[in-house]
Amino acid sequence: MTKPPVTIPVINRSAFPLPAYATAGSSGLDVRANIDAPITLASLERTLVPTGLFVAIPLGYEIQVRPRSGLAVKQGLTCLNTPGTIDADYRGEIKVILINLSQDPQVIQPGDRIAQLVLQAVDIIQWQPVEQLDETDRGSGGFGHTGKQ
Repeated sequence: MTKPPVTIPVINRSAFPLPAYATAGSSGLDVRANIDAPITLASLERTLVPTGLFVAIPLGYEIQVRPRSGLAVKQGLTCLNTPGTIDADYRGEIKVILINLSQDPQVIQPGDRIAQLVLQAVDIIQWQPVEQLDETDRGSGGFGHTGKQ
């Protein structure tokens, strides 16, 4: 059984269609570069790419901006600050921080699919100050603590 969709008010000031799911099982909606001319990114260069989209996310949700796997593997383009978070109270334009991790210059064309947007429910933290935490087998081991198998 699938969950009903969450309605998100959106303003599209781009020349491109609204983000859409590529397949029935897709988790993310592909978002496009709303640019007038191509952008060339040198190796290790980053830029902020506008989408022309403005949204009103309901309280209790966020939209995560994630890389597109095909763009990453084929061109070495990925998103910085991944996943990026669009908070429920943000009303500015959605923009994507792209970086070129390849050794070659990469070109972003107007309308290119540059990232994907994933809607996520957000649980609110309520802190409970305590003097001691429960014990676990792992304890405080982290950052490679479990080693290679």
